[in-house]
Amino acid sequence: QVQLVESGGGWVQAGGSLRLSCAAASGRTFSDYAMAWFRRAPGKEREFVASISYSGGRTYYAASVKGRFTISRDNAKKQVYLQMNNLKPEDTAVYYCAAALDFGLSANYNYWGQGTQVTVPS
Repeated sequence: QVQLVESGGGWVQAGGSLRLSCAAASGRTFSDYAMAWFRRAPGKEREFVASISYSGGRTYYAASVKGRFTISRDNAKKQVYLQMNNLKPEDTAVYYCAAALDFGLSANYNYWGQGTQVTVPS
């Protein structure tokens, strides 16, 4: 079991940057979990944004954010981050942090945070 709490969302003009954070609390070692960010835009399905392996050595990104977003983690602090640069109106969504015991594009994310809103007005 792991509890996840996101922070760092907000309102930012197009072209701006935000950094999301996700703090984890778990009885297991944080590095046992692969971590990911997902998002859900108004009226749309939840979609994958980025994921990172247990030690941070491997990452995956959605095509729509590659080159603009960077996922990272600090296992000592039990935190995962999403640095978002050159934000666009289509990035407006609720962003969720998720954890899984496996890693890869088919990973089973069983643990979710409550989400943090990111708004980029057009």
